[in-house]
Amino acid sequence: MKRVAFYTLGCKLNFSETSSISRSFEARGYKKVSFEDKPDIFIINTCSVTDNADKKCRKIVREAQAIAPEGYIAIIGCYAQLKPKEISEIPGVDAVLGAAEKFRLLDLLDGFVKEPSTRVLASEISEATSFNNAYSKNDRTRTFLKIQDGCNYGCSFCTIPLARGKSRSDSTENILRSAQEIGRTDTKEIVITGVNTGDFGVIEGKRKEKFIDLIQELDKTEGIERFRISSIEPNLLSNDIIEFVAKSNKFVPHFHIPLQSGSDYILQKMNRRYLTDLYKSRVTKIKTEMPNCCIGVDVIVGFPGETEEHFLETYNFLNELDVSYLHVFTYSERPNTTAVEMNGAVPAKTRQKRSKMLRILSEKKKRHFYNQHLDNTYHVLFENDVENGEMHGFTENYIRVSAKYDPLLINEIKVAKLTSVNDQCIGELEEVQTFVAH
Repeated sequence: MKRVAFYTLGCKLNFSETSSISRSFEARGYKKVSFEDKPDIFIINTCSVTDNADKKCRKIVREAQAIAPEGYIAIIGCYAQLKPKEISEIPGVDAVLGAAEKFRLLDLLDGFVKEPSTRVLASEISEATSFNNAYSKNDRTRTFLKIQDGCNYGCSFCTIPLARGKSRSDSTENILRSAQEIGRTDTKEIVITGVNTGDFGVIEGKRKEKFIDLIQELDKTEGIERFRISSIEPNLLSNDIIEFVAKSNKFVPHFHIPLQSGSDYILQKMNRRYLTDLYKSRVTKIKTEMPNCCIGVDVIVGFPGETEEHFLETYNFLNELDVSYLHVFTYSERPNTTAVEMNGAVPAKTRQKRSKMLRILSEKKKRHFYNQHLDNTYHVLFENDVENGEMHGFTENYIRVSAKYDPLLINEIKVAKLTSVNDQCIGELEEVQTFVAH
């Protein structure tokens, strides 16, 4: 029995795909082991959103070689699709599989026998047209359920369409079947994920279904207590979606909405499909319907042509907006994007300074959001995440809380009162015995 280990870089979508691929290995008789257990095969699922993700891939390959010098190393994922030749030249890599091939690696790699040269199995991205069902299992308390893949938007900074292809979706019927399978396990929460989640419904090149209809059906799933939408574009976050989540019994009050810039000028250069007025209206609508809702924001600093004035527009826009936290990305040049050809490159030190300013703002936003909920009661789903004798979990509106470790609390939803906020902005709970069963 060959032993196989998996390592995932990047997004929730990658985690869902790695988990599904690992189950296909187990179904063929392979034994899944941890990365450090000297496996016979390493499968590394990569990301390539930033230049740093590429460097991480190289580091993981070196670690794999150190753990098991004779181990077979296969690289899959976005970086593998974008730069297969570059990866094939990394010492120790035995195979590189692109977007259209990664779900067939068991058949394509013929028993994972090392060969004199690296095998590169990466066709043109236009070949990646099928949708491969995926969801994570037994990896975390929450399950990531893939409903959509690819993107047609063509943002000027983004390589995702080049790495994953055009937008395509699973059918509602298949997704409900997967949700029902997950519901028969001990999973309490499903996170709906995709490259462009709100664009769900494109099947065989045509729009056949709608995201609002899907979530209305998912809300009826037995055995699942929570659904969370991982990320959704502001132009696709319609009022009917917001209103449905507000009254839903299972969809939680938490939205993650990419902004990228608070300057309309920069948004247009980015080729985004909205301006700040629309974004602000979405936030206002959410807070009107769900005052306790958590709202996360993606933002990029240092985009070509971003002057100090443009950056301050972003800073002030976010400062005044009723959002809960920021995911801050420092712009990095990516080959084959239109942004890389633009004039007005922002110096690296300036990018770092702006990134730091927004990260500080994010901490202030998070602390303010947490403080608003002190002395209130919420439902906390505890995870198998123990550190210094404490365990952690999340409320329905995504407040991270801590409590004294108790193995009986893992993967349980408990009612608790938030009593304080510490320096790390982690909500602390009253003693465990004060919890009431959900």
